[in-house]
Amino acid sequence: MKFTIDVLGIFLKVVVRVNKVTFAPLVVSTLFILLTSLLAHCARRLVQKLVKESFVRVLLEEAIAAAELCGCCFELIIVADNFGVGTYAIFLFALTIWWSLNWGEATACPYTHIEDIIEGKGDVRKALLKTWAELAGGLLVFKYVQMYWALEISETHKDKAFEDCKADLQVPVLYGAVVEGIATCLCRLASKSLGDLNPRFATAIDSFIGTSLVVAAFDYSGGYFNPVLATSLKAGCDGHTLLEHAVVYWIGACAGSILSVYVYKLPAIQKYLAPSNTEANGDSIWDNKED
Repeated sequence: MKFTIDVLGIFLKVVVRVNKVTFAPLVVSTLFILLTSLLAHCARRLVQKLVKESFVRVLLEEAIAAAELCGCCFELIIVADNFGVGTYAIFLFALTIWWSLNWGEATACPYTHIEDIIEGKGDVRKALLKTWAELAGGLLVFKYVQMYWALEISETHKDKAFEDCKADLQVPVLYGAVVEGIATCLCRLASKSLGDLNPRFATAIDSFIGTSLVVAAFDYSGGYFNPVLATSLKAGCDGHTLLEHAVVYWIGACAGSILSVYVYKLPAIQKYLAPSNTEANGDSIWDNKED
């Protein structure tokens, strides 16, 4: 705890100085995202070092990943609102690569556990516990974000800490569920294909595809493609009920994920992937890095 407070204190001193000198709200947002990623990285390493029981470690890593994801995305809302979707996309692209390289087995996303159950790689009890850990991390991180926003270091954070949030859903509920479902299905198909084909720069390609789909859905459903992320950022916001939220962001996304499992097994798709399944890993802009 003392380490976290010390890091936050140093961070705030740097932010205040930078903001006074340059008046650059984007720098403030960038530094907050970097701090959030740094704290999550340190927490993850601490858990890996101290927690010996493997499943407990997995649960804590899922909670940390979800907190990092949601904490960064809260700030990305500020970036999108003030600097445009293009800037938001650049940040998201870079962050997705970072998360892919640092989260290990954690996904911070419930439907990946559903996929594991369907494919015989997991069980319902563990899936529920992982989802609970992800929700806990995603919901609790808002207090950390709110504390930072309340400081109003930047004009872009003014009145943000306690304002009423608004839903991103701009279309009818069923349409929104279809958008989230189809986009999630496409994201998962892309990730599975890249995992098998193993092309060079697979991580960056996967990030580019995911970011592109988020931007494409941005003005319809918000483009969350992750129930925990959507719940952390938008559950209870003005513009839809909790039931409508669940239909769009939980049922829609999970249905798309489940659909991807069966679509991916279709012979028409597998015949193009099978020859590459035995090839060595070809990715990496980072030497000796396996995807």
